[in-house]
Amino acid sequence: MGAIIPVLKLSIYVIIGIMLLLVLLYFYLMKPKVEKKSNEPELIEVDSQIEEEKAKRKEQDFGRFHGDLTRESIFDFMEFDEIVDDMIIRKKGTQYIMVIQCNGVNYDLMSEQEKIGVEEGFVQFLNTLRFPIQLYIQSRTLNLRDIIDDYKQRVDSLANDIEKVDVKIAQAHAKNNRALKEKLEFEKRRKINVLEYGIDITDYVEKLSSNKNVLQQRTYVVVSYYTAEIGGGLDKYSKDEIDNMCFSELYTRCQNIASALGTSGITSKILDSEELAELLYVAYNRDESELLTFTKALDSQYDALYSSGKDVIQKKQEKLDQEINIAAIDIATDSILKADKRKQLEDLQKMQDLAIKNEKIQEKALDLLGAYEEQLNPRVYELAQDEIKNHEALKTKENPKKPTEQEVAAQKVASEAPRKKIIRRRKTEE
Repeated sequence: MGAIIPVLKLSIYVIIGIMLLLVLLYFYLMKPKVEKKSNEPELIEVDSQIEEEKAKRKEQDFGRFHGDLTRESIFDFMEFDEIVDDMIIRKKGTQYIMVIQCNGVNYDLMSEQEKIGVEEGFVQFLNTLRFPIQLYIQSRTLNLRDIIDDYKQRVDSLANDIEKVDVKIAQAHAKNNRALKEKLEFEKRRKINVLEYGIDITDYVEKLSSNKNVLQQRTYVVVSYYTAEIGGGLDKYSKDEIDNMCFSELYTRCQNIASALGTSGITSKILDSEELAELLYVAYNRDESELLTFTKALDSQYDALYSSGKDVIQKKQEKLDQEINIAAIDIATDSILKADKRKQLEDLQKMQDLAIKNEKIQEKALDLLGAYEEQLNPRVYELAQDEIKNHEALKTKENPKKPTEQEVAAQKVASEAPRKKIIRRRKTEE
């Protein structure tokens, strides 16, 4: 027993020491937690402020795009690559799509036999399908802008026609042509009636277009073709060749669908590139498409992603070229006018030259003598020609001498003799 007691005491001391160590360890570990608990309200306040700031930023930045807007990001959002040759190309050129627009039929207004015929035609259409299709229905606000513009043009043309008819009626009245006047008045009344009817239709359509609740539902058949259906070895074909092959296959499929739908009385057509763009525009802009139609967007050139102006140096060069052209035209015109004046002066100087003047006088005298050749004796005519050619006034380079009174009297008698003969001949003929 004496040996066991020291061992027990030693074990008790060891246990007490371990317990003390555990107590110290407990206080050591609990001290940071108390501090953390004391700091928790401050951390909560900071976090709440940060969250409020984030909420405010979200409200301010609502609807704004954050990030880099690139061509790839836009195409990833729109899920198609491009529109080429009446086809929509998707999935990096692996899928080609062509769309058919179908016009509905008044099924409820048909008789039972006609309804059965439509149903049988549609069943036949479904049985003839050998490839997958998709049906897409799109509702749009009725846009009557083109129809209204067409009506207004026709109304204006009718008003112009009525004005022309009024002019013709006035002319017929001036000529006292009663039959033509009655015919034109009837034509005028007919045109006036058509004009009034056209104005009423235009007003009605404008009022109808102002009602935004008028919707138009359009049904489309979407036909797809994948390049994998062509077969292997696509690397040996260029992109244009692949586009042509896909177009041929899609066009054939669409024609088969259109002819099959025709048995049900449904008319259809293949959408072209512009109509496909309008279809996608309305699909991606449900609300904005009502305010800004696709045609208005094209007229406003919204299809251009950016506009670039000419370089300043290029503008200066074009302006300088324009000024040079204008100055060159002015100089050329001025030179032509001055050259024409110089030519006129030269001609005048030549005419003032005595030799040329005498030559012109001689030619004129011979022409005047030739006018009386038939009334003169041939010998007299011949001698007169010699006198003109050998006239002294035409031979000298100085100014010709004034004729004497006897020469003037003889010349006057010679000039009046043919006139008297002509007057006598006219009197005898009368």
